[in-house]
Amino acid sequence: MAGISSIGLAIAGNILGTMVYMVDFRHRRIVRRNLEWVYPQWSRERINAVSRRVFRNTAVTLLEFLQMAALSRGAMLRKVRIQGEKHLLEAARSPRGAIVISAHIGNWEAAHMVTACFLERPVVLVARRVRPHILNQWVNRLRGRFGGVLLDKAGALPKMARALKGGKLVGILIDQSTLRSEGVEIDFLGHRAMATPSAAILARRFNAPVLPAFCLRQKDGQLTLTVQPPLALARTNDRQADMVENTQVMNDAVAEAIRSQPDQWFWFHKRWKRHHPDLYPEDLARRRRQKAMRRKQALKT
Repeated sequence: MAGISSIGLAIAGNILGTMVYMVDFRHRRIVRRNLEWVYPQWSRERINAVSRRVFRNTAVTLLEFLQMAALSRGAMLRKVRIQGEKHLLEAARSPRGAIVISAHIGNWEAAHMVTACFLERPVVLVARRVRPHILNQWVNRLRGRFGGVLLDKAGALPKMARALKGGKLVGILIDQSTLRSEGVEIDFLGHRAMATPSAAILARRFNAPVLPAFCLRQKDGQLTLTVQPPLALARTNDRQADMVENTQVMNDAVAEAIRSQPDQWFWFHKRWKRHHPDLYPEDLARRRRQKAMRRKQALKT
């Protein structure tokens, strides 16, 4: 697989993504409803066309991730073009450490791997655990093959703090929903949503720069990691207000990237479920049935 060109992977991914789109009704429904929610002015034809491209992009990303298991450091650097190297190098030299925020857009897995290759130093990545456990082990081995250090998102804040204290680069994807008890309320793509304040809390505590970075796929199949300058963040005497404002600023950067390439974002997330559960009634009902079954099984044992 290592020798397959970007064009070849794109063709294979488009075929795979189209096939999954045709049979995976549940996720097709989530993607369409999310797109309709964010882009109410789009026609049904455009919603369907972008939905298909979302599935195709996800399939290409999966195949690229599998290919990266066999790529050398040099091949990885050739596969992903980096724009904004200056910002990345300055962040890596920061004695206060630095936070790189990103999202599930383009090929998010390639972003941290090529960063580790480019800097030739470990990059700390915060990620949710993959299920089942054996798959999680394999994914984490692949993510760490160029020096990446993996932190489980559950309870990661103290470890992220230690990494920044040690002057390390910490990467976190901030586009997913979080529990009301753990998040702050923001506007995301025009609608209220919950977001993690972790990056905002740590940036203030360590006075660390926060850089948005997104690895997007170009028309020719080339991946480009664009590293933006550090965000201008509020720092007043009101810590709580600053945390909310800075979390919003970070999510605005993510939203801008999504709007620039909507077909490359992972619209499979039930992103607005905390405030608008009516968007996903079938999936939430399915989740309740699963929880009820688990409770029954627990009572039997």
